[in-house]
Amino acid sequence: MPSTPISLEDTGTNPTTNRQFADVLAATLQRRQFLQIGMGLGAAVATRTSLAAAQQASTLTFTEVPHGLDEQFTIPAGYHQQILLRWGDPLFPDAPTFDPQHQSKAAQERQFGFNNDFIGFVPLPPGSANADHGLLVVNHEYTDPGMMYPGGPNAAELDRAFTDVDIAAHGLSVVEIRRRDGVWKVQRDSAYNRRITPLTSMQLSGPAAGSARLRTQDSQDGIATFGTYGNCAGGVTPWGTILTGEENVDAYFCGAVTDSEEAENYARFGMTLNERSWGKHYPRWNLAQNPREPLHVGWIVEIDPYDPTSVPRKRTALGRFKHEGCNVFIDPDGSVVAYSGDDSQFEYLYKFVSAGRYDPADRNANFALLDEGTLHAARFEDDGMLHWLPLVHGEGPLTDANGFHSQADVLIDARKAADLLGATPMDRPEDVEVNPVTGRVFAMLTNNTKRTAAQLDAANPRAQNGHGQIVEFWPASGRHTDTVFRWELFLLAGDPRTESFTAYHPAISANGWLSCPDNCAFDRHGNLWIATDGAEGAGVADGVWAAEVDGEQRALTKRFLRAPVGAEMCGPFFTPDDTTFFCSVQHPGQGSSLAAPSTRWPDFDPALPPRPAVVAITREDGGRVGS
Repeated sequence: MPSTPISLEDTGTNPTTNRQFADVLAATLQRRQFLQIGMGLGAAVATRTSLAAAQQASTLTFTEVPHGLDEQFTIPAGYHQQILLRWGDPLFPDAPTFDPQHQSKAAQERQFGFNNDFIGFVPLPPGSANADHGLLVVNHEYTDPGMMYPGGPNAAELDRAFTDVDIAAHGLSVVEIRRRDGVWKVQRDSAYNRRITPLTSMQLSGPAAGSARLRTQDSQDGIATFGTYGNCAGGVTPWGTILTGEENVDAYFCGAVTDSEEAENYARFGMTLNERSWGKHYPRWNLAQNPREPLHVGWIVEIDPYDPTSVPRKRTALGRFKHEGCNVFIDPDGSVVAYSGDDSQFEYLYKFVSAGRYDPADRNANFALLDEGTLHAARFEDDGMLHWLPLVHGEGPLTDANGFHSQADVLIDARKAADLLGATPMDRPEDVEVNPVTGRVFAMLTNNTKRTAAQLDAANPRAQNGHGQIVEFWPASGRHTDTVFRWELFLLAGDPRTESFTAYHPAISANGWLSCPDNCAFDRHGNLWIATDGAEGAGVADGVWAAEVDGEQRALTKRFLRAPVGAEMCGPFFTPDDTTFFCSVQHPGQGSSLAAPSTRWPDFDPALPPRPAVVAITREDGGRVGS
């Protein structure tokens, strides 16, 4: 039967009439007087560049990979790829070998999970900059039963045994890896190795912990909770913990949303029901029996990878929405600033500012930094200003009269709070990261095909935005705690040959354009590496592109790698010395069937299905990736 994977493009549930980002973008493009330059590929738009600059060579000197769409994973000449971890690979000495015909809960809990997404690398020993030895932490976002199990059952039709496997395939894997003679090896006997699943004991912390709204069948105190799932992107904190974002968590429940006391919240969250079998076999995911359980997900979870006995914490101060990920910046005064995007159409960008200060000499003292502080939502203005709007109970419209009786309510209903404050609805905000060299913030906006011409003025070029854009913003003072930033467009994605309006460097090659930016990473030199999800809609494979962010080569994107057919690219991450680039190949072969997959990557074995996998990419001469 056909598979029914969770949709990664939310249908959009924002009912507000807040100023649309496309309106602001049109005004900003006019204000900055972008140059339209014929390139033989169509109209390109240059920012902070000139025609003379287009003739200068890029410092990213790898040989660009051509566009295409096939079964293979393609990298530049002079590079080496290593399949490091695949779905079902054993992670412990007692873990069984992967057998797709005879899967079980017990086996999957000891094996690498499905659909790897975010990747974080933290060195060993802790606190070092070791680039040859460390822990790899990988999200397992969702499952596609039609590509996993014999007979290809629908996600909603799994029996209890398959449902148990399905649950165990979610969560995260923590794996010790070591590089010797240029080859990475998984240390299966490591005491650090761990599988975190939807059944792992966790705790809610911060202002919403203990709220009566969070008391459920399985959490009598509203603090104890279990597991994490729907984990998309994430981040690594300066104190060496992992932040993982719970995103499309709404699709795991069955029951009637309208009958719940949380009906308003669930409608605003965009809950869709009966997509999975979990609630048919377990009351925890059945709204008729456990109506407040969905409030236990949609958070940022902090995990200490160096302590396999530690209890992960759901940091409620960062708000509840569809977190793509979360990335932390330490402000000059020691404040911790965390950025996150809400990955749905017409949703918002957020910033959290801690009340406490980071102490580089006391790791344990930093563990509570994400529990107390102020969450803000972003409002973009025509004049290039960005205002951060604090989500604080009792301030402005966030009062009892509008249903907010405490700060817990503000955070649980973060979307509603941002609506009332007048935040700017965006085109699916995904990864948000701070450039370690410039201190500027880059937000990936994947697309928004629901944005109509009726929502735009006559000058706006991005109705039915199928390709997305990247926005850059920064505090003029250099203090990320400021509530007023500047912003500008970095690029407008899409194929310049067919799209009426795209924005790239004027020297872009025939292979340099991209579609649907999703995750991103920065190398030590401040170059931006962009992973995409949805480029097949533009006729080419998803992959990774790299670009400089300033100077004469700003926004000159070059394709670095190409994913197999059906797959998206995610989880880009560098070792501390930039000599290994890790990335996740998610759902290879999606859109086909287990009986006749469009690719059998990475094994190309007729007895094995296509398998999501983590790839380690290095230069053959051991040098810096990208140069």
